[in-house]
Amino acid sequence: MWTLSGFSDEISPDLEEQVSLVAKLAMSYLEFRSAWGINVLDLDDDQLARAQQVLDAQGVKVSSIGSPIGKIRIDDDFEEHLHRARHAVEVAHRFGAPYVRIFSFFMPPGQNPDDLRDEVLRRMRALADVAEEGGVIFLHENEKEIYGDIPRRCVDILESVGSPNLRAAWDPANFVQVGVHPFTDGFAAIRPYLEYVQIKDAHLSTGEVVPAGRGDGEVAQTIRALHADGFDGFFSLEPHLSQTHSLGGFSGPELFTEAWRAFTTLLDDEGIEYR
Repeated sequence: MWTLSGFSDEISPDLEEQVSLVAKLAMSYLEFRSAWGINVLDLDDDQLARAQQVLDAQGVKVSSIGSPIGKIRIDDDFEEHLHRARHAVEVAHRFGAPYVRIFSFFMPPGQNPDDLRDEVLRRMRALADVAEEGGVIFLHENEKEIYGDIPRRCVDILESVGSPNLRAAWDPANFVQVGVHPFTDGFAAIRPYLEYVQIKDAHLSTGEVVPAGRGDGEVAQTIRALHADGFDGFFSLEPHLSQTHSLGGFSGPELFTEAWRAFTTLLDDEGIEYR
């Protein structure tokens, strides 16, 4: 049975409001990216303790830490960022989350990403070491303007690093926004590494983000294939239906609910059980 989660800070900056709607939608997990307008990796000990109390009160758990690790330029200082990655592991442990989302570094404008491959792989190997030492799985999300934006380079990272603690988070809308038909162009190659699915869709012509199944993200084909081959994991709603920016997005409670309804309708139509 598949498990639904979601970037609940798209509901509200207030964690109590986030968790309240998550529970109302009968979801028992969320993806923790921010609370009270503060990134999860910048919350202090008191705020982290308060967050745990809020989650416990509603019986909601954390599927993944939606960290910004890897969302720096490839020529920015890495040692400080590596320290931040270790903190992300500590936060994951604190909330019992098995996963931490990461990225593969923004490329300088006009630079061919393939020319920077060696440095990207060096950094990704170092991040995988942190994940291995910490006993968590880092999930590489395909994102526009980073090295791993297209399927070929995503596979290059995952295959070259070759760590069981570095796996793929599949984001169909992000692939669409770089001109990729996700299922047609990338699913077969990425599937051996695919661990976690983020749910948002987009139009190829404009890049506009839309609810699942209403764009060119080939979401129905993807979930059909995952169901057929026995995938069992998290599907995390990341609607981006109101605002989007380099570190996330926002939808509000009504649009988040619309995104939940669109995806669960797809699951119902396919006869896929979820919780």
